[in-house]
Amino acid sequence: MREATLARPLRLVDPVPGVQVWRCDLRRDEADAGALAALLAPAEIARAERYGRADLRLRYVIGRATLRAILGGCLGIAPQEVTIVRGRRGRPELADHHPADLDFNVSHTRATALFAITHAKRIGVDIEHAGRTLNVAGIARKFMTPQEQATLHALDDDTRRRHLLLLWTCKEAMSKATGDALAAPFRDLDVRATEQRELVAGPPPYVPAHWRLHAVDVGERFLATVALWAPPPDEPLRPRAAQVTTGSTPVS
Repeated sequence: MREATLARPLRLVDPVPGVQVWRCDLRRDEADAGALAALLAPAEIARAERYGRADLRLRYVIGRATLRAILGGCLGIAPQEVTIVRGRRGRPELADHHPADLDFNVSHTRATALFAITHAKRIGVDIEHAGRTLNVAGIARKFMTPQEQATLHALDDDTRRRHLLLLWTCKEAMSKATGDALAAPFRDLDVRATEQRELVAGPPPYVPAHWRLHAVDVGERFLATVALWAPPPDEPLRPRAAQVTTGSTPVS
């Protein structure tokens, strides 16, 4: 299918066995975006049309069509046949009629998108531009644990900024795996990110024994982390509160 081949995601080195990651440049021309829009569901097209800026509209279309192409390839179906629903707190997930053990997550920064897929676990991913400027002191006070703040304080200015971004990718990736997003208890999630990335302490469901954090090699200009959550047996892989379909098949 011509539209699917236009997506052109770049497969990256797997950060860990069982996890597949793709990178996509969202800067494309109107012709490509128009062709890729044929892969979208009506609700996705309506959402794209609500963007007030043309560049943001194009990036959404290209990113969503690329996600559909990747998921379709993993499922062995056409991109248009993939049904994406909103799970907990609007977290994008596959509808129930797709294999129950497949989970995915998406992150983007500027004009770069990152897509991560795994089986039998919940996955979250976050990518940040390594050159991003930010209020290091303010973010550290609001979102970092006392231990993390002490580690940051001992670093020089630029190293402190980069390390804060690295810690942020870890916490953001975890919050996207659960669906908590910015409602997650960031200041209670104690992360160590030296040679390896790991959750040291946190309240349920952020129990360290259930989490693994892995670096994603996306090049020197970016920092990225994949978070894998293995919920306890009484926690379903896809909790179904209220689903809103954004795919081709209605889901109740």
